[in-house]
Amino acid sequence: MATRGRRAPRTTGSNRTPRLARLAAAAAAALAAGLALVVSAPPSLAQTAALVGAVPVRAGAAHTAAAGRAGAARAGTARSSAPSGVQAKAAAIANASTGTVLWSRELNTERPIGSITKVMTALVVISAGNLNRTITIPSAVVSYVEEHDASSAGLHPGDKLTAAELLEGLLLPSGADAAYALADAYGPGLTKFIGKMNAVAKALGMTRTHFSNFDGLPWPTEYSTYSTPADLLTLGRVAMASRLFRSIVAQRSYRLAAGQGHHAYLWHNLDPLLGVYPGAIGIKTGYTAAAGHCLLFEATRNGRSLIGVTLDSPGVGTTVNGADPTRLLNWAFSLPA
Repeated sequence: MATRGRRAPRTTGSNRTPRLARLAAAAAAALAAGLALVVSAPPSLAQTAALVGAVPVRAGAAHTAAAGRAGAARAGTARSSAPSGVQAKAAAIANASTGTVLWSRELNTERPIGSITKVMTALVVISAGNLNRTITIPSAVVSYVEEHDASSAGLHPGDKLTAAELLEGLLLPSGADAAYALADAYGPGLTKFIGKMNAVAKALGMTRTHFSNFDGLPWPTEYSTYSTPADLLTLGRVAMASRLFRSIVAQRSYRLAAGQGHHAYLWHNLDPLLGVYPGAIGIKTGYTAAAGHCLLFEATRNGRSLIGVTLDSPGVGTTVNGADPTRLLNWAFSLPA
């Protein structure tokens, strides 16, 4: 979630564990060679995707103007009907390995995306590397969260956490305070960091995406950060190519024991599919009053992986509704492999 209330709209870990350090190092090595180039000399989508080990999105399936309303024609004889009951205003589901879109609605329509924004925040940080660096939580995070009524990891100003630990607080409880601390450290400064986010989006061919902040909150306006289902499929596939990112978003919770320099934390994953939908492995929720209930998700069954996104699904309150993603996954998994 990006915000809560009417305005706009949980596996465990331990302090600086060897496992976390190994994953952090591996993630940095896998992504730094590709995405670190983005901030200075953006490569092509194909180059970037190859460098991070992802298969490029099929342009014919994911980036044609006709695909928005004609998604049902995209899979040809691979299916007999479209998914029923999907109420999201924009949505898509694709083969996660190839990027081939199986069905879509308003595939290239720009919409606010709430905290799905934090997937890009995490990607920029992971690509920069040095995830074992210590970051002191600035006091400004408290007033920032209060001002925007934002979802929070409950960070204590003055606590010293590693970047890898802050990624947990960013992606599981959707902490805007964790996003703030990471962006400020890795910009350096918030403005520079947002610039890096947009540079990565451009390099990945996400031509209908713009980030005005680092967390998806509705500032400076409710619609100033936006993307499309097609672009979010691209973002999700690249992010899930990172072993560290995948390991974080697949967790139902993360516990950080109190240690020298920081309090204890317990963060729960807000993803409504984890532990509920068989095969679900992440990746990120989003909500604001303008964005509605949003979910970027991936699931794997019998060696087959599907990735999808729903934007502006109906729901009550700020807890993201998993009904539309469930309908899409059930339909897509029923198709012949």
